Amino acid sequence: MPSPTKLARIDLADLQAATAVLHGRWKTTILFYLAAEPLRFGALRRAIGTISEKVLIQQLRELERDRVVSRHVEATVPPRVEYALTPHGRTLCDVVESMAGWGRKHRRHLERA
Repeated sequence: MPSPTKLARIDLADLQAATAVLHGRWKTTILFYLAAEPLRFGALRRAIGTISEKVLIQQLRELERDRVVSRHVEATVPPRVEYALTPHGRTLCDVVESMAGWGRKHRRHLERA
């Protein structure tokens, strides 16, 4: 368990920068699916299931703005648009994995209560 002194060494601006990128209900889910393989918009939406098209577009644009996700458009009719993690975005995989580990512990904690 981290000590308060360990957390005191964290630069709050760094923490806020990371939180800003991951802020959004669906962003970690989007990262989860794109970590496995690049996906077209429709395939990503079907994989997630309950996300609206509007929200998925918004979350993808924000991840693209933060250079975590890349958008590749092929000049076909209709255009083929594929989303993938950038090399910088792949560095978030460890963060998402760590969050999932904490989530597992948290669910067990709640089950015991």
